[in-house]
Amino acid sequence: MLRLIEGEDASWQGLWEGRLAAQEEAARQVRSIVEAVRSQGQVAVFAYTRELDRVSLTEETFRVKPEEIEAAYKEVEPGLLAAIRRARANIIEYHRRQVDNSWITTDEAGNVLGQLCRPLRRVGIYIPGGSAAYPSSVLMTALPAKVAGVKEVALATPPRPDGSVHPLVLVAARECGIEEIYKMGGAQAVAALAYGTELVPRVDKIVGPGNLYVTLAKKEVYGRVDIDMLAGPSEIVVVADATARPDWVAADLLSQAEHDPLAGAVLVTPVRDLAQAVIAEVEGQLSNLPRQAIAARSLENYGAVILVEDMYKALEVVNGLAPEHLELYVADPWRWLGMVTNAGAIFLGPYSPEPLGDYLAGPSHVLPTGSTARFYSPLNVDTFLKKSSLIAYSREGLIKAARDVEKLAEAEGLTAHARAVVLRREELEGSNAGGRDGGS
Repeated sequence: MLRLIEGEDASWQGLWEGRLAAQEEAARQVRSIVEAVRSQGQVAVFAYTRELDRVSLTEETFRVKPEEIEAAYKEVEPGLLAAIRRARANIIEYHRRQVDNSWITTDEAGNVLGQLCRPLRRVGIYIPGGSAAYPSSVLMTALPAKVAGVKEVALATPPRPDGSVHPLVLVAARECGIEEIYKMGGAQAVAALAYGTELVPRVDKIVGPGNLYVTLAKKEVYGRVDIDMLAGPSEIVVVADATARPDWVAADLLSQAEHDPLAGAVLVTPVRDLAQAVIAEVEGQLSNLPRQAIAARSLENYGAVILVEDMYKALEVVNGLAPEHLELYVADPWRWLGMVTNAGAIFLGPYSPEPLGDYLAGPSHVLPTGSTARFYSPLNVDTFLKKSSLIAYSREGLIKAARDVEKLAEAEGLTAHARAVVLRREELEGSNAGGRDGGS
């Protein structure tokens, strides 16, 4: 159950270390799968789908047909479809505010500098599947790509035992404007998207959540394509004071613990009574949780209540953990927000529980995990944009800058770099001098 860490005990610093330590065997298997798909193409994809998913597919059944998507709508309850559409609207509205524009500026010499923003041409989205369904992950990955202007989005998801894709995934994809959907999962899907096969055109970037094998496959193909991040198990840190309700805090911790035995759930508080009340409340709520066994393992191995002396120390712990999700469940969360430097998504106040971010609020729920919020950002519109620098110097601008460029190039021993500028400068200065002589 939740352990209590007190005072100057710094054991919290290693709380989430080692969650993915035993990777070497999985990495070996992933490398083998990726190489097989790279060299054998679609044959390998079909073979691994038979072996790992126990589903036999053909060229006719591999890609989802329009009629399968149409049929899926009949299986989705109208209220749920309405919720998907409300979430879609919120996600689009949020991400529209992130769009960067190209820009150009000039100086007194007539030199032009600028930045050209362009969307990626083609993106692959991986959505976990099989017996489960994650329509929210479809929305949270596909819609930022669409807002960024990506024209081609291919979705890969494992088939169910009968060879179909869950109706909720199909409906969410259609609601995002995606109809290129392939029935493939795991490392073989990532490899197919990265290298291309006879049936799957290769992509420029792969995004989306997945299990350890998917994450390792993304790591393996990085460089051939770009990826969003190496996402690990989910995590939450709740910072709470005396105003917090223990039952609400406990529910928020369990909302992440039920994800995965490797998920992390931590309460940081300066209030001893609250700490003890939350520990008791977690035990009570856990007994009625359908995913009790998963949540219990998560809390035992990667959960804690950290008792600190004050809020300043609480925020120091937060920045050390750099959590995926951070809840500031305190009387004045805006007062403390400025002290937060490392967190993927920040939820302020008692009425902003983490599941709002998972499903409806608008920001993407694809977030940096494993303390990578120290240097990484959530999936966003920039994930799907590339930027080119623009440089257009005038005649006068080149003459003015040339000698500085020559000195810097020569200092680095790059003579040809310097010569490329010297030839132009001498030509231009000579023509200028000739013009002055001729006019005297």
